[in-house]
Amino acid sequence: MAGGQEQAAGPAGAVRLVLATHNQHKVRELRAILDGKVPGLGPDGIVGAGELGATEPVEDGLTFAENALIKARALAAFSGLPAVADDSGLCVDVLGGAPGIFSARWAGRHGDDAANLALLLAQLADVAPEHRGARFTCAAALVTPDGYEHVETGHLIGSLAIAPRGTNGFGYDPVLVPDGDVRTCAELTPHEKNAISHRGQAFRALAPAIVAVLSGQVPAAG
Repeated sequence: MAGGQEQAAGPAGAVRLVLATHNQHKVRELRAILDGKVPGLGPDGIVGAGELGATEPVEDGLTFAENALIKARALAAFSGLPAVADDSGLCVDVLGGAPGIFSARWAGRHGDDAANLALLLAQLADVAPEHRGARFTCAAALVTPDGYEHVETGHLIGSLAIAPRGTNGFGYDPVLVPDGDVRTCAELTPHEKNAISHRGQAFRALAPAIVAVLSGQVPAAG
């Protein structure tokens, strides 16, 4: 762990928060959410797990919140810094909430978006439009090295299109049509999607807890 803590400090000792992802898009998103909310926290104050060389833990939780906490706990222990992680997926009403935590590997191979999407649409081929309700769900977790934990959840509710539409986004974005719109998430601009997304909701809800922790306003757990 000592090696992780030394890496987390960075060359200027400015890193104060780590995000359990190797996706720089998520790092930039969290930076934007916290911009101006924590005195002295600049863009270099938030880094991703990939920048620290942290390995990814086994996500064997049974809920989005459990998996987010697993990732945040592992990174907080590795880095010695407050850590944020999220876990998300698509929950389909007629499938009893599936794919859920298995969304990224629904077709059997992790991260194969095309196969996952094709399998889901095949499973729902005979389901009428009025019964194609679904939602994206995201749980975002904050964990500190001394044991403080906080979780927030966001949802993007909508219905599933018959066929994929749009080229933006990733995963199941081409088939989820948000309530109140006629476009899929993949047909929205990035700005439009971020304004209503499950991940954006969860991170924005978590922001006050992050601000409190980085400002020294949250007591140590236990």
